[in-house]
Order: sequence, then C-alpha cells, then structure tokens
Amino acid sequence: MTQVSGAAGSLRTWQRRALTKYLASKPRDFLAVATPGAGKTTFALRVAAELLADRTVDQITVVAPTEHLKHQWSQAAARVGISLDSRFSNSTGQTSSDYHGVVVTYAQIASHPFKHRVRTENRRTLVILDEIHHGGDAKSWGEAVREAFDGATRRLALTGTPFRSDDSAIPFVTYEPDSEGLPRSKADHSYGYADALADGVVRPVVFLAYSGEARWRDSAGEEYTARLGEPLSAEHTARAWRTALDPNGDWIPAVLHAADTRLGQLRAGGVPDAGGLVIATDQTTARAYADLLETLHGERPALVLSDDPLSSQRISEFSSNTQKWMVAVRMVSEGVDVPRLAVGVYATSASTPLYFAQAIGRFVRARRTGETASVFLPSVPVLLDLASQLERQRDHILGKPHREKDGFDDDLLADANKQKDEPGEDENAYTSLGADAELDQVIYDGSSFGTATFAGSDEEADYLGLPGLLDADQMRALLRDRQSKQIEERTAVGQNQVRPQAVAERAATADRLAELRRELNGLVAMHHHRTGKPHGVIHGDLRRECGGPPTAVATAEQLTDRIASLRRF
Repeated sequence: MTQVSGAAGSLRTWQRRALTKYLASKPRDFLAVATPGAGKTTFALRVAAELLADRTVDQITVVAPTEHLKHQWSQAAARVGISLDSRFSNSTGQTSSDYHGVVVTYAQIASHPFKHRVRTENRRTLVILDEIHHGGDAKSWGEAVREAFDGATRRLALTGTPFRSDDSAIPFVTYEPDSEGLPRSKADHSYGYADALADGVVRPVVFLAYSGEARWRDSAGEEYTARLGEPLSAEHTARAWRTALDPNGDWIPAVLHAADTRLGQLRAGGVPDAGGLVIATDQTTARAYADLLETLHGERPALVLSDDPLSSQRISEFSSNTQKWMVAVRMVSEGVDVPRLAVGVYATSASTPLYFAQAIGRFVRARRTGETASVFLPSVPVLLDLASQLERQRDHILGKPHREKDGFDDDLLADANKQKDEPGEDENAYTSLGADAELDQVIYDGSSFGTATFAGSDEEADYLGLPGLLDADQMRALLRDRQSKQIEERTAVGQNQVRPQAVAERAATADRLAELRRELNGLVAMHHHRTGKPHGVIHGDLRRECGGPPTAVATAEQLTDRIASLRRF
C-alpha cells in the first residue's frame, strides 16, 4: 500500500481551522457543515491522510449519495496520494491490498449492512459519511448506517445542508435542546455560505425570477387562469407552476432563451468556458428541454439521465469540455463538481430547502474574483423566499418539520397535480393551455431589484447583459441603477410625458408580440376543441409547417404566418 503524507495539499482558512480542531480533540465523531463549493472533500481527505500517516486507522470507507460521486471521491483522493476503490461491490466483498479503502453508496450499505460491519470491525477504520443527511432519507438507511459503522474507530460526517423536512434523526449526529426545547443538530465546525462569500470561496448568485399568466383546464372542462407568483391557493400555485414548466407551452422556451442569452453574454464577456445547467422534474421533460435548447442555438446539450449507464461519463466530459448546456433531473443536484457552471435554470417543482440549496450549490464554486452565477427560476413565493435567504444557516430540528415553516409542502404540489373531481379519475386529465413569460424581479444579496417586464423586451435584455465579472458592490450598484432607470421611464409614461422614440418603439413591439401570441393561443384552443388534438401538438405542427422557434421567442412575422395557417383550416 502506498504511503500517505499528512502534509499533502494546501488548505483554505476554514479547512485549517477545522483540521486543527479535529486533531486537537481527536473525536470519534465529528460533523463538519460547510456550504456547497467550500471544499468539504479536501478537508476530509486531509483528515484521512493524517489518520493514515499516524496509524490511527488502517483503512478508509467513504459513503457517498450516488454512483457518480463515488468515482469523483476516488479521483479526488488519488490527487493527494490516497487510493480508494470506487468499484467495490457487495457481492465481491473484498478489494486489493493496494487500496487504502473503498467508496460505496448509502444504498450499498442499506442492502447489506452486516457485511460492511464486518469489514469495519476487522480493521481500524475511518468512515467518511458524505452528505450525512442521506442517513435520514429512510428509516432503513439510517438503521443500516448505524449497524454498519457503529464499531468504526473514527467517523467524519460531512454536509452542506444538515436540515431535513422530517423527523428522522441523522445517524452519528449530536442533537441538543434549542431555545424551544426541541432537539437541534450540533455541528463541530460550521462554514456557511455567507462566510464563504465574504472569503471569496464561492460566487454570489443573481436570481432572475419569471412570472406570467398560466392557463389550464381541469378534467371537467373548466378553464382557469392564474398569474404565477401572485397569492394563490396551494392547488392553483401548483397547477400554474406545472403549466409554466410544460415544454409544449411558451413560458419555458422564453426562459430557456433568456438563460441562453445570459450564458452567451458571460462567454463573450470574460468567461469563455461558462456552462449552463437545466434541472428538470423528470426524464420526459428533460429530453423535451434538451430539444428546445438544441432548437435555440443549434448545439445538442449533454443529457444526463439516471437510467443511462453513461451518465457519470457525460458529467465528467461536460466538466472538462466547453459545451454550452447540460440538462439533468436529480443526478446533478448534489455534490457533483462542475466548476464552470455559471447559469442555471431551476425548471423543477421540488421546493424543499434541502433540495434548493443543494441545486444552487452547483453554481457557486468560485474560480476567480468577480465571477457571478445566474439562476433562472419560476416566480413562486416559496422559491423566492429560499432565494432571498440563501445565506441563512439552518440546522436539523426534530419535532418541528421545516415544511411547515417554509409555507409550502412538496407533497401538496404533487397532490395538487392530481385530479380529484371524481373518485378514481385519471390524474392526467389535467391539460396545460400555456403560460406567458415575464421577468418579474431580480434577487441579489437578499434584495429584490427591477420591475416586471416582458420576455424579449429591451428591459429584460438590460438584465441579461449584466457583466459576468463584477465584485459584490459593483453588482449591487449596477442593479440599483438599472432599477432606477426602469422606474423613471415608467413614471414618465404614467405622467404622459413625451418618451424618446426608442422607448415608444420598444413598447409597441412588446405589445404587438403579446397581442399576436394571445391571438395564436386563442386559435390553437379553438382548433383543439374542433379536433381534440393537444395544444402542444398543434403548436408543433405549426412550427413544422411554417418554420421558426417556439411561440415565446418567435418574431411578429412568424406568429402572423402561424395565425394565417390556422385560419385556413
């Protein structure tokens, strides 16, 4: 077995402090909570190197959430002289003596905890539990982790998000009573997003929230209209949200077009390898979003699906090349390290604080001073709240579910998408009729900037064209300036003052496009009633016949051609 030097690698300030605390106290259990992108892996491997060097332990076992992260851990360990077998299988149960240890998933542990217990007890073992909150994902997982590693010599738990939405205690985590007497998780060392932002370890994030009018029909044939982002019932919020994310509608193509414009600005303005990630709700919509992006800029995005055996390879290839976009479901939401990701589209219905923080964590890893990440998301109250409180430190509290605090429950969202008008009714009877897209607001550093403006307008372009290399003060000043100009311009309009010709032309263009989209959508609805064809199919037929991009980003001439085509029927 290769000898490991405890001096390998340079450490950031927080990592040195955590390491000093660890080596001084020599704890059996240690929980390090550090924001995504801060370098938890580097810290853990330094601890492992120290413990192997002084023979406190003989072997390492790393437990990771996914197959891809197993290989990522193995590669990171190899760079500091630690050999970990990421292809270890339960069926074999052994690995070469050339390795310092193995990397397994929580699912592997849960399928055969006793086998891992024997491995752990046979030799002095350091167990690194990456994203330890997964130990509370299911009762069986938590019990398996305890069974397998109760006899470990040392246990090092890592997480960027210790909070959970349930009352399952996380294994090997200490809980202490808080001010309300409820058990609260206690970290041995914490390094939050605000601290990392101040140290320049992570990038700041600009959130661009898009609202719009959503339209849908229920199983009884009744049609509804609601504005995304306005106070609505949980059911209507869920339906409006789902309608916006429908790949056959207008909202998501408009937002993808805006995100692609923003990515192009970053690549042309000093970050030539900047990449984008669309996080989809399921595999079907992920494929549809990939088709839309290919239509927008002509390049097929990397598509990462959980049932594809090449998914891990696709992520690695995307990380090292200069491809513009990657589309994924949940595989890239946690732990995956792709430092060049700078633009994200949060096109999923997941809304728990844990999932949101992990997803946004894919975009915050800093590479050089001034880089800023941009994340596009639906203007839904729960997401806006999470975006504005990104810097808030959270813990896992037992007996007080976080979903109650956050004001929206993912289960409500799923339930609202089901038809309940009649017992046993098919949940797929819900029909999306489309949604317009409108830039509602920009959130930065916990503050909201800008006023609502149509997708495709020059006002939207002002925000999409923000420089990609700005420090926090420059970004804040620029956003305030853009907001002031918007308000001044609109105040002048309200007071009937004479506007510059360019302003009048922009307003006329936006109004004309909105009018044509409404007319086209109305004709599509009439055609649907006559033929029974779904709205998305009709729009697709029109695009094939007349050419051009999705309705949301089509020109006035293209919309007019489609309207004329429908009127001929």
